[in-house]
Amino acid sequence: MTTQTQNLAGSKAGLSTIGAALMVAAMGFGLMFVTGHVQAATLHDAAHDVRHATGFPCH
Repeated sequence: MTTQTQNLAGSKAGLSTIGAALMVAAMGFGLMFVTGHVQAATLHDAAHDVRHATGFPCH
């Protein structure tokens, strides 16, 4: 029985990794930008609702 392996060190694997890293960076910067301009009460209310939805006691 013979086993064939595929080399993933080609250009497609490198571009995929770079693309994924750029997407994560863009999402991170977007999240920081959006949360930086939201009112503090809105963020608190959103976190509070998530705590209740997941069953975590918060008060």
